[in-house]
Amino acid sequence: MSAVVIGASGGIGAALAEAIAEEGETVHAFARSWTGARHIDVTDEASVIAAVESLGSATPTLAIVATGLLHEGDRGPEKATREIDPAWMARNFAVNAIGPALVAKHLLPRMPRTGRFVFAVLSARIGSIADNAMGGWHGYRASKAALNQLIRTIAIEDKRRNGSGIVVGLHPGTVDTTLSRPFQDNVQPGRLFAADRAAVQLLDVMDGLRAPDSGKLFAWDGAEIAP
Repeated sequence: MSAVVIGASGGIGAALAEAIAEEGETVHAFARSWTGARHIDVTDEASVIAAVESLGSATPTLAIVATGLLHEGDRGPEKATREIDPAWMARNFAVNAIGPALVAKHLLPRMPRTGRFVFAVLSARIGSIADNAMGGWHGYRASKAALNQLIRTIAIEDKRRNGSGIVVGLHPGTVDTTLSRPFQDNVQPGRLFAADRAAVQLLDVMDGLRAPDSGKLFAWDGAEIAP
Protein backbone atom coordinates (compact mmCIF):
# COMPACT_ATOMS: atom_id res chain seq x y z
CA MET A 1 0.00 0.00 0.00
CA SER A 2 1.15 3.52 -0.70
CA ALA A 3 0.02 7.10 -0.22
CA VAL A 4 0.47 10.36 -2.11
CA VAL A 5 0.72 13.70 -0.31
CA ILE A 6 0.71 16.84 -2.45
CA GLY A 7 1.76 20.00 -0.67
CA ALA A 8 4.14 18.08 1.58
CA SER A 9 6.40 21.04 2.32
CA GLY A 10 3.63 22.93 4.14
CA GLY A 11 2.82 22.56 7.80
CA ILE A 12 -0.13 20.19 7.50
CA GLY A 13 1.16 18.38 4.42
CA ALA A 14 4.54 17.66 6.03
CA ALA A 15 2.86 16.42 9.21
CA LEU A 16 0.53 14.18 7.22
CA ALA A 17 3.40 12.67 5.23
CA GLU A 18 5.35 12.01 8.43
CA ALA A 19 2.37 10.48 10.25
CA ILE A 20 1.55 8.18 7.33
CA ALA A 21 5.19 7.07 7.06
CA GLU A 22 5.23 6.31 10.79
CA GLU A 23 2.36 3.88 10.16
CA GLY A 24 4.64 1.93 7.81
CA GLU A 25 3.15 3.16 4.54
CA THR A 26 5.17 4.18 1.51
CA VAL A 27 4.68 7.91 0.99
CA HIS A 28 5.14 9.67 -2.34
CA ALA A 29 5.46 13.32 -1.34
CA PHE A 30 5.35 16.32 -3.67
CA ALA A 31 5.62 20.09 -3.21
CA ARG A 32 5.86 23.22 -5.33
CA SER A 33 9.03 24.35 -3.54
CA TRP A 34 10.88 21.10 -4.30
CA THR A 35 12.87 20.32 -7.42
CA GLY A 36 13.25 17.22 -9.53
CA ALA A 37 10.81 14.32 -9.55
CA ARG A 38 9.05 15.49 -6.37
CA HIS A 39 8.20 18.94 -7.72
CA ILE A 40 4.57 19.79 -8.45
CA ASP A 41 2.75 23.00 -9.25
CA VAL A 42 -0.97 22.28 -9.16
CA THR A 43 -1.68 25.33 -11.33
CA ASP A 44 0.43 23.82 -14.15
CA GLU A 45 -1.16 20.74 -15.72
CA ALA A 46 2.12 19.56 -17.24
CA SER A 47 3.66 19.59 -13.77
CA VAL A 48 0.74 17.55 -12.39
CA ILE A 49 1.09 15.01 -15.20
CA ALA A 50 4.84 14.67 -14.60
CA ALA A 51 4.32 14.13 -10.87
CA VAL A 52 1.73 11.42 -11.43
CA GLU A 53 3.92 9.71 -14.03
CA SER A 54 6.80 9.65 -11.54
CA LEU A 55 4.77 7.21 -9.44
CA GLY A 56 5.66 4.48 -11.91
CA SER A 57 3.58 1.37 -11.27
CA ALA A 58 2.45 2.45 -7.79
CA THR A 59 -1.31 2.27 -7.14
CA PRO A 60 -1.92 4.52 -4.14
CA THR A 61 -4.86 3.78 -1.86
CA LEU A 62 -4.60 7.18 -0.15
CA ALA A 63 -4.06 10.57 -1.77
CA ILE A 64 -4.17 13.90 0.04
CA VAL A 65 -4.04 17.29 -1.65
CA ALA A 66 -2.80 19.65 1.07
CA THR A 67 -2.19 22.71 -1.09
CA GLY A 68 -3.96 26.02 -0.56
CA LEU A 69 -3.74 29.79 -0.85
CA LEU A 70 -4.99 32.36 1.67
CA HIS A 71 -2.39 35.13 1.37
CA GLU A 72 0.58 35.75 -0.87
CA GLY A 73 3.06 38.59 -0.57
CA ASP A 74 1.11 41.67 0.45
CA ARG A 75 -2.19 40.23 -0.78
CA GLY A 76 -4.68 38.65 1.59
CA PRO A 77 -8.41 38.04 2.02
CA GLU A 78 -10.69 40.89 1.01
CA LYS A 79 -12.53 42.52 3.90
CA ALA A 80 -15.07 44.27 1.68
CA THR A 81 -16.48 44.11 -1.84
CA ARG A 82 -14.56 47.26 -2.82
CA GLU A 83 -11.32 45.30 -2.38
CA ILE A 84 -12.19 42.62 -4.96
CA ASP A 85 -9.45 42.35 -7.56
CA PRO A 86 -9.99 40.05 -10.55
CA ALA A 87 -6.36 38.90 -10.74
CA TRP A 88 -6.22 38.02 -7.04
CA MET A 89 -9.57 36.24 -7.23
CA ALA A 90 -8.39 34.25 -10.25
CA ARG A 91 -5.25 33.29 -8.34
CA ASN A 92 -7.40 31.99 -5.47
CA PHE A 93 -9.44 29.87 -7.86
CA ALA A 94 -6.34 28.59 -9.67
CA VAL A 95 -4.72 27.28 -6.47
CA ASN A 96 -7.72 26.37 -4.31
CA ALA A 97 -10.14 24.90 -6.86
CA ILE A 98 -8.67 24.30 -10.32
CA GLY A 99 -5.42 22.86 -8.98
CA PRO A 100 -7.01 20.06 -6.93
CA ALA A 101 -9.33 19.32 -9.86
CA LEU A 102 -6.30 18.83 -12.12
CA VAL A 103 -4.77 16.48 -9.56
CA ALA A 104 -8.01 14.48 -9.47
CA LYS A 105 -8.11 14.38 -13.27
CA HIS A 106 -4.72 12.69 -13.49
CA LEU A 107 -4.32 10.86 -10.16
CA LEU A 108 -7.74 9.27 -9.62
CA PRO A 109 -7.37 6.99 -12.69
CA ARG A 110 -4.21 5.61 -11.05
CA MET A 111 -6.04 4.64 -7.87
CA PRO A 112 -7.64 1.18 -7.44
CA ARG A 113 -10.63 0.21 -9.59
CA THR A 114 -11.86 -2.12 -6.86
CA GLY A 115 -11.75 -1.90 -3.08
CA ARG A 116 -11.56 1.08 -0.76
CA PHE A 117 -9.39 4.11 -1.39
CA VAL A 118 -9.48 7.71 -0.16
CA PHE A 119 -8.79 10.80 -2.26
CA ALA A 120 -8.97 13.77 0.10
CA VAL A 121 -8.52 17.50 -0.47
CA LEU A 122 -8.00 20.03 2.31
CA SER A 123 -10.92 22.43 2.05
CA ALA A 124 -12.38 24.79 4.65
CA ARG A 125 -15.57 25.40 6.60
CA ILE A 126 -15.44 28.96 5.30
CA GLY A 127 -16.35 27.57 1.87
CA SER A 128 -19.75 26.49 3.20
CA ILE A 129 -22.48 28.76 1.83
CA ALA A 130 -24.87 27.61 4.56
CA ASP A 131 -22.34 28.48 7.27
CA ASN A 132 -21.50 31.97 5.98
CA ALA A 133 -22.77 34.48 8.53
CA MET A 134 -19.85 36.94 8.45
CA GLY A 135 -19.26 37.76 4.78
CA GLY A 136 -15.91 39.01 3.56
CA TRP A 137 -12.95 36.96 2.31
CA HIS A 138 -14.68 36.82 -1.07
CA GLY A 139 -12.05 35.11 -3.18
CA TYR A 140 -11.05 32.53 -0.58
CA ARG A 141 -14.66 31.71 0.35
CA ALA A 142 -15.74 31.43 -3.28
CA SER A 143 -12.75 29.31 -4.31
CA LYS A 144 -13.33 26.88 -1.44
CA ALA A 145 -17.06 26.72 -2.25
CA ALA A 146 -16.07 25.91 -5.83
CA LEU A 147 -13.69 23.24 -4.53
CA ASN A 148 -16.46 21.65 -2.47
CA GLN A 149 -18.69 21.51 -5.57
CA LEU A 150 -15.86 19.99 -7.60
CA ILE A 151 -15.31 17.34 -4.92
CA ARG A 152 -18.99 16.43 -5.06
CA THR A 153 -19.07 16.30 -8.85
CA ILE A 154 -15.84 14.33 -9.19
CA ALA A 155 -17.00 11.88 -6.50
CA ILE A 156 -20.20 11.15 -8.43
CA GLU A 157 -18.27 10.45 -11.61
CA ASP A 158 -15.58 8.33 -9.98
CA LYS A 159 -18.22 6.22 -8.23
CA ARG A 160 -18.92 4.70 -11.66
CA ARG A 161 -15.27 3.61 -11.84
CA ASN A 162 -15.05 2.25 -8.30
CA GLY A 163 -18.10 2.12 -6.10
CA SER A 164 -15.96 1.63 -2.99
CA GLY A 165 -13.80 4.71 -3.54
CA ILE A 166 -14.09 7.82 -1.36
CA VAL A 167 -13.50 11.36 -2.63
CA VAL A 168 -13.89 13.94 0.14
CA GLY A 169 -13.05 17.40 1.38
CA LEU A 170 -11.54 17.87 4.84
CA HIS A 171 -11.62 20.93 7.08
CA PRO A 172 -8.56 20.71 9.38
CA GLY A 173 -9.61 23.53 11.68
CA THR A 174 -7.20 26.37 12.38
CA VAL A 175 -3.70 24.94 12.35
CA ASP A 176 -0.58 26.76 13.48
CA THR A 177 1.03 27.15 10.06
CA THR A 178 2.34 29.94 7.85
CA LEU A 179 -1.01 30.02 6.05
CA SER A 180 -3.03 30.81 9.17
CA ARG A 181 -0.49 32.75 11.24
CA PRO A 182 -1.66 36.28 10.29
CA PHE A 183 -5.25 35.37 11.26
CA GLN A 184 -4.87 33.54 14.58
CA ASP A 185 -5.76 36.37 16.99
CA ASN A 186 -9.46 35.53 17.16
CA VAL A 187 -9.12 31.74 17.40
CA GLN A 188 -10.92 30.33 20.45
CA PRO A 189 -8.74 28.76 23.17
CA GLY A 190 -8.07 25.11 22.44
CA ARG A 191 -8.97 25.48 18.74
CA LEU A 192 -5.51 26.31 17.38
CA PHE A 193 -3.97 22.96 16.54
CA ALA A 194 -0.33 22.04 16.14
CA ALA A 195 0.32 20.55 12.71
CA ASP A 196 1.13 17.08 14.05
CA ARG A 197 -2.09 16.97 16.04
CA ALA A 198 -4.10 18.18 13.04
CA ALA A 199 -2.56 15.44 10.90
CA VAL A 200 -3.53 12.69 13.34
CA GLN A 201 -7.06 14.09 13.62
CA LEU A 202 -7.49 14.12 9.85
CA LEU A 203 -6.10 10.60 9.47
CA ASP A 204 -8.56 9.40 12.12
CA VAL A 205 -11.42 11.00 10.18
CA MET A 206 -10.29 9.34 6.95
CA ASP A 207 -9.99 5.96 8.66
CA GLY A 208 -13.66 6.20 9.63
CA LEU A 209 -15.01 7.14 6.20
CA ARG A 210 -17.12 4.76 4.17
CA ALA A 211 -18.26 4.75 0.53
CA PRO A 212 -21.53 6.66 1.23
CA ASP A 213 -19.40 9.54 2.60
CA SER A 214 -17.88 10.20 -0.82
CA GLY A 215 -18.53 13.69 -2.16
CA LYS A 216 -18.98 15.29 1.28
CA LEU A 217 -17.02 17.70 3.46
CA PHE A 218 -15.93 16.69 6.96
CA ALA A 219 -14.37 18.67 9.79
CA TRP A 220 -11.37 17.63 11.86
CA ASP A 221 -13.68 16.07 14.46
CA GLY A 222 -15.57 13.94 11.95
CA ALA A 223 -18.65 16.18 11.78
CA GLU A 224 -20.15 16.67 8.34
CA ILE A 225 -20.23 20.29 7.13
CA ALA A 226 -23.19 21.50 5.08
CA PRO A 227 -22.28 22.82 1.61
